[in-house]
Amino acid sequence: MLALLSVSDKRGLVPFAQGLVRLGFELLSTGGTLAALQVAGVPAKKVSDYTQSPEILGGRVKTLHPRIHGGILGRPDVEGDQAEMAAHGITPISLVAVNLYPFRQTVASGALEAEVIEQIDIGGPAMVRASAKNFRHVTVVVDPDDYESVLLELERSRATSEETRRRLMRKAFAHTAAYDASIAGWLSKEAGEPFPHELSLTFQRVQGLRYGENPHQRGAFYREHSAPDEPTVAFSRVLQGKELSYNNILDLDAALGLVLEFPEQPCAVIIKHNTPCGVALDESLVTAYRTARAIDEVSAFGGIVALNREVDRACAEALAETFLEAVIAPSYSAEAQQVLSAKKNLRLLEAGPALASSAARPRAQLEARSVSGGLVLQDKDSVEPPLDWKVVSKRAPTPEEERALRFAWRVCKHVKSNAIVFSNGSRLLAAGGGQTSRVDSVKIAAARGGEALKGSAVASDAFFPFRDGLDEAARAGATCVVQPGGSVRDSEIIAAADEHGMAMVLTGVRHFRH
Repeated sequence: MLALLSVSDKRGLVPFAQGLVRLGFELLSTGGTLAALQVAGVPAKKVSDYTQSPEILGGRVKTLHPRIHGGILGRPDVEGDQAEMAAHGITPISLVAVNLYPFRQTVASGALEAEVIEQIDIGGPAMVRASAKNFRHVTVVVDPDDYESVLLELERSRATSEETRRRLMRKAFAHTAAYDASIAGWLSKEAGEPFPHELSLTFQRVQGLRYGENPHQRGAFYREHSAPDEPTVAFSRVLQGKELSYNNILDLDAALGLVLEFPEQPCAVIIKHNTPCGVALDESLVTAYRTARAIDEVSAFGGIVALNREVDRACAEALAETFLEAVIAPSYSAEAQQVLSAKKNLRLLEAGPALASSAARPRAQLEARSVSGGLVLQDKDSVEPPLDWKVVSKRAPTPEEERALRFAWRVCKHVKSNAIVFSNGSRLLAAGGGQTSRVDSVKIAAARGGEALKGSAVASDAFFPFRDGLDEAARAGATCVVQPGGSVRDSEIIAAADEHGMAMVLTGVRHFRH
């Protein structure tokens, strides 16, 4: 029996090869894989010796040979195949363990184009696809995590079952498809083409989910193959708690996106059903959290919390006072982990030190959403608050009002449209969103905020189509307003602001969030 081993990921290679030899396999190998087997004393034949054809073109051509591909693709139960294999001295290859050149890792290292191009594997994908196509007769293994189960099955039955070979076939084709998608994605990025004619996306499954958004919906969680530089939910380390749910993941992502808006000082964000119900800044993280929680303690119950500094014991004790679903933070002190360990079901995610950086900001990247029969792709809304807002009212905002306006504007970006946010310079006071009418969003926020809105700033994610929304904001107590502008009634809205003695600035940037 012949087995061909040629892997870039050498985890578990030697024990697997040793197990195959014990079972009577003769091994064929190439390059670094062969060297690793020889160092370990595992007998293996060089592919070029087996094919009687030398490696050429600097190793670009090694396994592209009829004795290799004929051995993989030949069908022992087809007479014509048997006759041709016998005529050409081709021996069946019944097991192929191949994983591909480290293309993604090379790209991530910042290597130059020439080096990246050399990591585009040719022979590897050809062998994997050939083996997968002939799964009825060939066992193909692309993932070292499968070595142990394959060996156990071979030891028990002297062969792998068709069910196993089919499972490994599916994995093999997914492996080569993801590899090709990575190459296509890199080429598009290098060409400055974010929206190519043919779009291939590739992700790895992190975990299956108990269910999706509701119990009758199935779900799973996937992430990119390589961790980005910025903090993400997908690459955060789960320290404790129940398994993440579909809704947890969405809310954690919303919370993380909002807390990244405020890198300059400790910030606490509380999200409920993908909507901010608490946002606050303070020099102390625990005070920021307590302030955020006090904004709407009813909604904070069962909420998701994001923090942008390490959680210490004092903050952990405050977190433990309320039932929470999950917390994401850069890190947790040992004392904090000890305090929170009593909350067995509380999910703690550690996003890493980048989240605590004063330079942390939402990065420009693409985001996708599925629609029936398709996908829409766009730049992520990561526009930073502009410095050149245009004052259009008779009265300019005071420095304190401008600070409050900038806070409200950053938060407003993360509230569902039509979005209205009231704030002061360091905390959310009330928000209204997800309404079909902007004036209704103002009324909802005003009802929530009550007397706390006296002297507040108000932000609107899009222009006021009529003055009624602005009138309601003034009635609630706002003294200044930030909005994109661009309505045919802008002059009417500006005049209303002047009537109320409000300062108004226009950003020229809209932040719809659907």
